Amino acid sequence: MGGGPSTPQLAAAVAGAGGVGFLAGGYLSAEALAADVAATRELTPRFGVNLFVPGAPADDGALAPYLTELESEARRYGVELGEARYSDDEFEGKLAVLVEAPAPVVSFTFGLPAVEAVSRLHEAGSEVWITVTSAAEAQLAATIGPDALVVQGAEAGAHQGSFEDREVEPVGTLPLLQLVRAAGDLPLVASGGIATGPGVAAALAAGAAAAQLGTAFLLADEAGTAETYRTGLTGGGETRLTRAFTGRRARGLVNRFLAEHPDAPSAYPEIHYATAPIRAAARAAGDPEGINLWAGQAHELAAPAPAAEIVARLDTEAREALAHASARWPVSR
Repeated sequence: MGGGPSTPQLAAAVAGAGGVGFLAGGYLSAEALAADVAATRELTPRFGVNLFVPGAPADDGALAPYLTELESEARRYGVELGEARYSDDEFEGKLAVLVEAPAPVVSFTFGLPAVEAVSRLHEAGSEVWITVTSAAEAQLAATIGPDALVVQGAEAGAHQGSFEDREVEPVGTLPLLQLVRAAGDLPLVASGGIATGPGVAAALAAGAAAAQLGTAFLLADEAGTAETYRTGLTGGGETRLTRAFTGRRARGLVNRFLAEHPDAPSAYPEIHYATAPIRAAARAAGDPEGINLWAGQAHELAAPAPAAEIVARLDTEAREALAHASARWPVSR
């Protein structure tokens, strides 16, 4: 939900309806994150913050040919290609913000924070959740003392939260829940391809303590989703994993840009910064063919509505699905 859709208003609306709203800390400066945390705290005490764990700089040799390829996109939109620079996303500064002004939950994506960071957050009163995409990652994550694991299946929209950006066989949410559950005993939060109450119920039945939804809220009234992005989502279509926009595998709707750049290297965040002016120009021009339309595989089930209505619908549908399953397959006592 980073890069615009995440807002304090969306997080608060989800929390007010009984969920836990999250702020996306990725791409924000530490100062901007502090402002968003303060704004959210004024609206609700029930929220979380997600941070990106920084990786290593990209290989310039692998990156250079793709930057040359992107020059045609820059010319198409009348802009200069952005600087393909490395950044740690102000990770330490954001961590300091969350130690000084704690959130109830802090989650991490793209890797493991240092044990010392987990300890600082625990001392500040926050729970720590780690995103994992395999049983092996789950076992590594358990060694640093998290309170829960966010189990992200391959159906999820936007970036895959894997520790390493490499080509692996994608694993769906339900199989992954079973594999991770068998590998440890931490509470699990299911994520990926969940868009309805029955989807939530399925995740709970498979052993999750909670379900996390992102794409389902992209069209919410309180979301900061750009109009060009909203237009692209409502157009429908298939999704695909791609590195074309950011240099890291992410799931988005197939559009012209994604289809014409299938061989982008693993180079995050360098490619993210290189394509930023192109994407900004495409958004301003109302052209959904030139922006990253991050979406999960169940994106067609997302619908415009106030976030509280979306949560209420999910809750009602999930309860009905669980009751139906219990009545159909009663448990002997």
